[in-house]
Amino acid sequence: MRINTTIVHGKGMTIDPVSRAIAPPIHMAAVFSFKSAEHGAKLFTGEEEGYIYTRLSNPTLKILEEKMALLEGGEAGAAFASGMAAISTTILALCNSGDNIIASAPIYGGTFALLSKLIPKWGIDVRWAKASEFVREIEVKHLIDEKTKLILTETPANPTLDIVDLEETTKLASKNNIPVAVDQTFATFYFQKPIELGVDISIYSTTKFIGGHSDAIGGVVVSSKELIEKIKDETLVDLGGVMSPFNAFLFLRGLETLAVRMERHNSNAKKIAQYLEEHPKIEKVYYPYLESHPQYKVAKKQMSGGSGLVAFIIKGGREKGKEFLNNLKLMVVAVSLGAVSTLIEHPASMTHSTYSPEELEKTGIPEGLIRISVGIEDVEDLIEDMDQALNKTFS
Repeated sequence: MRINTTIVHGKGMTIDPVSRAIAPPIHMAAVFSFKSAEHGAKLFTGEEEGYIYTRLSNPTLKILEEKMALLEGGEAGAAFASGMAAISTTILALCNSGDNIIASAPIYGGTFALLSKLIPKWGIDVRWAKASEFVREIEVKHLIDEKTKLILTETPANPTLDIVDLEETTKLASKNNIPVAVDQTFATFYFQKPIELGVDISIYSTTKFIGGHSDAIGGVVVSSKELIEKIKDETLVDLGGVMSPFNAFLFLRGLETLAVRMERHNSNAKKIAQYLEEHPKIEKVYYPYLESHPQYKVAKKQMSGGSGLVAFIIKGGREKGKEFLNNLKLMVVAVSLGAVSTLIEHPASMTHSTYSPEELEKTGIPEGLIRISVGIEDVEDLIEDMDQALNKTFS
């Protein structure tokens, strides 16, 4: 089946065997009964498959995990209470005190806070390399030693949309037997297939494009059965950051319309990026499918579209940027991304406020950068809104 059909029908349409309902049932039960004492014992030892307690497994979560594994091209999946729960659990599953990980920069502010403030408390060292440096092995290989247990990347990167060359990264990692994890939140499986390029672990904040409506928080990890066993069965169940069954239902519903939404996000974002690139009051535009993007060729190589995020620097820096945001009438000033409505924010003071001014500069996040998560509205209305806001800001 082709991608649009697979999204809807992959693994078969989930038809309830009792009611014949075509929507998956929401199993809100925390606890599941055993047929007998012997049956319960076999479930606990793994001799039989079944359900015990939702922190361990749940039928609705299982449908989402299997669907995401199919779409991402992995063997198995695990569902989490948030994207940050997915990232932190993955790290703790693969690393012990004394180990280190290599992370690409820039990266989402929440991930940066985890890696710079919390992970070191557990004795895990974090070594940073710019996203663009993953194109050249010489820039990264000096960070690797026998204690390197994970390479964690994000591409396109949040918020500058820098591109990590996944093919080059996996070549380097395979030489040293190190798993590579990629935050897929911005691109999704619709525009990027990292596992096909040799990546071991795909991580999502399903809150974003998978859900698509800003009404549920969650995360998913897709990988091999072996690694999912480490991440889920040996770590997640003890840390407890499991997804709600109701949220899993919302993400399954969101998945059904993902293809049509991603096409519109992508189309609108490219037109907005082109509009901004031609505007005299805009200094720089960041979008993977603009030829002016520094890693445009890499983006074209590993992505089938630029997705729905655009970033830009407005003339006049932070103050003019603030005026511009306040002058918008249609776009919503809010964090997060991937929603049907267009969301716009100032990373340095919002999503990436966990960075100090020095860290922002070192990582390449300009103070005046503005990030747009482009929605599915008529793009002409979005451009008209930006146009009036820019005219008012610079009048």
